[in-house]
Amino acid sequence: MESNRLEVANSVADPRVRRYVRPCRVVWQSEGVDASGLLGDGACAMKFGDGAPGFLLDFGRELHGGVQIERGLVGGHDPVRLRVRFGESVSEAMGEPNNDHAIHDNTCAAPWYGHVEIGNTGFRFVRIDLVDPGTEIDILRVQAVFLYRDLEYRGAFECSDERLNRIWQTGAYTVHLCMQDRLWDGIKRDRLVWLGDMHPETMVIGTVFGEADVVPISLDYVRDGTPIPGWMNGISSYSIWWVLIQRDWYVYHGNRAYLEAQRDYLLDVLALLRSQVGDECQETMGNHRFLDWPSSGDATAIHAGLHALLVMGLEAGAYLCDVLDKAATARECLETARRLRTHRPEPTPSKVANALLALAGLRDAVEVNRDVLAVEPLKRVSTFYGYYVLQARALAGDYAGALDLIRSYWGAMLDRGATTFWEDFNLDWLPGAAGIDDLVPEGMKDIHGDFGDHCYKGLRHSLCHGWAGGPTAWLSQHVLGVRPVEPGGGVVRVKPNLAGLEFARGRFPTPHGILSVEHCAAQDGRIETRIDAPDEIRVVTE
Repeated sequence: MESNRLEVANSVADPRVRRYVRPCRVVWQSEGVDASGLLGDGACAMKFGDGAPGFLLDFGRELHGGVQIERGLVGGHDPVRLRVRFGESVSEAMGEPNNDHAIHDNTCAAPWYGHVEIGNTGFRFVRIDLVDPGTEIDILRVQAVFLYRDLEYRGAFECSDERLNRIWQTGAYTVHLCMQDRLWDGIKRDRLVWLGDMHPETMVIGTVFGEADVVPISLDYVRDGTPIPGWMNGISSYSIWWVLIQRDWYVYHGNRAYLEAQRDYLLDVLALLRSQVGDECQETMGNHRFLDWPSSGDATAIHAGLHALLVMGLEAGAYLCDVLDKAATARECLETARRLRTHRPEPTPSKVANALLALAGLRDAVEVNRDVLAVEPLKRVSTFYGYYVLQARALAGDYAGALDLIRSYWGAMLDRGATTFWEDFNLDWLPGAAGIDDLVPEGMKDIHGDFGDHCYKGLRHSLCHGWAGGPTAWLSQHVLGVRPVEPGGGVVRVKPNLAGLEFARGRFPTPHGILSVEHCAAQDGRIETRIDAPDEIRVVTE
């Protein structure tokens, strides 16, 4: 029997879906324009007069995709040109948007009595203007074309602090938007796979969605494009991050077949990493030597951080080699890591470097937290490596301090209108700065357009960056206290840390099903816990 399904040669299926999203607010409209009808079933008429008429719509939250415009009968049969500007902030859509990586400033021809779709980027706001004098148009409908993976949020988190709940959800949504054909770093800029940036994204995915195929697809994509002795993404530390992701992905999901497929490349990259040790047992990682943007240019911090990462990467590689029955390579990795541990990098005030040194066991976590991380805790933090600062503070037992950092740093983005977390953020930007979700009042600063550094200056700054979602994974790991112990969730540890919260409850996805936990703080200081786990999982609480 012949199939009724359309077959298209040389095509692949798109794992994403399209959804239409209607605008929820008119932020601005020029004189004589009434765009309010576009919020319901009405229309908007525009006629070029003394200037170009236009309006700005808010779709309520950050989206990835484009916009569909439906035109009516007014204006004759000729196409009418429209200028369409996308913005992650109001100021971006109202200004001269940056067109690096994705086009935010477009001109399109709207056909008579028909539709036009335009745009492929990250945005929340869309401004539409008539372009040519003497033209007029009636716009019957404007809707965003939302392009994303339709995935169930299998993990969940809720506690007595609603601000932390919003932060967990926002981090999950930020990473979800970056799960496109591959796992991107950002949906407006850096629409590519970056291996270091992938690590916090991967931890969020394992926490929220479980074993999503976008992770191995992305890991293999960069692996196949990086023959040894090349560094992934041209950044030496990113090849270490590939090893760390492989270890964590295996521990969370236990997919032995996928790990076996990495065997040859893993052995080659571990040999390359073992060669990056100098005569004084210090790391000698190649160019480009990078941790995160705020630490760029600080050679002492970069050396300390790379040294710690190399120790962690070799030890993670040894673990994977034991799984793969490559005992000799595992011993070589551990011996190289042992030699690296005899070197002590010079002291540095860098929070990033000290957090990594603590996580690698090269510095005492309690001392690092007391002397560096808890000193001016909101300064010198990045949305990327902030995750590792949080992990180091948890290692030191300072859960209350970590929660305060999450509330104050990531929460401040929400206070300025964010619905996703940003490429970078600095609390020094806040005084006198307006939010991203309205016109900037006269005399106030534009937090999107006026700030930023390195590669994220002004409107080039991405306001949806997957590496910023780390608190989502951290809250589930340390407040719910759920951590896989054996690969694939055969054994899971549940050890909550409420740190002043009255309760916390949530779900954690495993290959065996959903593990649900609920913790309540009793008046005597004890934590009362209820756990509902699949039969295949052994739960340990110590």
